Amino acid sequence: MEHGMFRELGIEPIRLTTKRGNYRPHTVLSFDDHLFAVDTTRSFKNDPVIPDAYLITHAHSDHHGKSAMLSPDSVCSRETAIALEMRFNKEYKGRIFEIGDTIDINGVDVSTHPTHHTIGACAFSWENSSGTTVVVTGDLKDFSHLPECDLLVTEANYGDPDDPSCYFEDDIAGLEHVLENNIALGAYAFGKAQRAVDIIRQSGWWDEISMDRMSYRLTKGLMCDCGPLKEILEYNAGHSTITIVPPWDLNKLPGSMKKYVLTGRQDYYYPAINISDHIDVVGLMNMVKELQPEVTLIYHPDGHRPLKMAEHLNRVGYSAVALSEIISKSPCSC
Repeated sequence: MEHGMFRELGIEPIRLTTKRGNYRPHTVLSFDDHLFAVDTTRSFKNDPVIPDAYLITHAHSDHHGKSAMLSPDSVCSRETAIALEMRFNKEYKGRIFEIGDTIDINGVDVSTHPTHHTIGACAFSWENSSGTTVVVTGDLKDFSHLPECDLLVTEANYGDPDDPSCYFEDDIAGLEHVLENNIALGAYAFGKAQRAVDIIRQSGWWDEISMDRMSYRLTKGLMCDCGPLKEILEYNAGHSTITIVPPWDLNKLPGSMKKYVLTGRQDYYYPAINISDHIDVVGLMNMVKELQPEVTLIYHPDGHRPLKMAEHLNRVGYSAVALSEIISKSPCSC
């Protein structure tokens, strides 16, 4: 499907394909004489599309920073660069900025905005020669710092209005209620683990927290007010403090510990406490209403939710397109 609405804005979303002809789950935005890649894998010299810049919104692996970080044309926040290097044990080759800075990318003034998804997560915004303002969010928890725009490029991790699991509020009180010695919290090492530490400290708990190696390194490296932490050296040893490990490692801890998973999902063995790094479908809809884009392009994640969100937005009077609806004429040979 081709969409004239993008041409009117002076923007063309390009989808890249693999050698087998399968579409990749990300996009490149073409405007004026520029190509900005959005959370994409790195291109190579023989590819038909070579972006001016790789915009990395945050360091989660499904946003492809592990690949893009190796290009000198990659762009991300200082904290995201630190997280990428810690997570993937590679040197970040691109340029960095402080969130809130406006940076020059090949003659385009690009503003940066916090999204509070992970430490260092940010949105990008700029204006093309047609006067179109573009906002690219990445994943987000809070849209209050984003400007109004003509084209919104965003996520739909919880964008299905027909799915009850896409409606939630963080259960901060529920987490604070279970805080005591000898409990274990299952949380992803990057993002959720740091959020858990922040909530625990805000609750007034300043005793030592034990963490798996990667969670410990990321938390110490990214948080200036994390309080006393201890790296777990042996999983099967007793841990008298609050302990944070990835959800799949909870069963390695002693059976005497009370165990919970910080998640909105309901498919874990251990009890869940709803703590999410995303806004829910109501928040996504409120963002569109607040930013008032002429068009919303939903590029993430893979699967049906971007299409579900686009269909709903169109039903209630907002022009929206899921990336899966776009047919690109620009294949990628990598």
